[in-house]
Amino acid sequence: MSLSNPINQTNWYAIYTKPRAEKKVFERLSQRGYNVYLPLTTSIRQWSDRKKKVVVPLISGYVFINIDKEFLFETLKIQGTLGTLRYLGKPAIIRNYEIENIKILMNDAGQLCELESISFEKGEQVEVIRGPFTGLRGQSVNIQGKHRIVIEIEAIGSRLAVNVPLNFVRKVVGNPLIPN
Repeated sequence: MSLSNPINQTNWYAIYTKPRAEKKVFERLSQRGYNVYLPLTTSIRQWSDRKKKVVVPLISGYVFINIDKEFLFETLKIQGTLGTLRYLGKPAIIRNYEIENIKILMNDAGQLCELESISFEKGEQVEVIRGPFTGLRGQSVNIQGKHRIVIEIEAIGSRLAVNVPLNFVRKVVGNPLIPN
């Protein structure tokens, strides 16, 4: 069985996993030859007697897979998977630029923080032109007096924020979310 068909196009999808099973699902899908992505970050966890650095998924409960929709159902037979993220009753397609934005952010994940729910005025669309996040496109937002770039990953309802100096960004002209 071929995992890609030249007639059909592959897309990124988000596979919902059982709690704390993201790494195992990623491993199982990788072993079967699927193109999967699981962004991980280091977090410090506090116990009553000690602190420990642990590697955790950036977005809990999801593993991303680039696959032809025809084969997506097969991946749900993997132990630890619960389903796919859906939009209007169909598997939600995660856009390539959204995955690329996450990969750019992961270049320096130490400066990354997840925003759970925050309301903000829509600002100018910007692109980072210098520094570790070069190429990152998103929306300019001013939170607590610090300039941040907010990337909204619409398909999975998450927002990620990163501090970027003002002179590291430029205003995007044209369609802000599609690279030139």
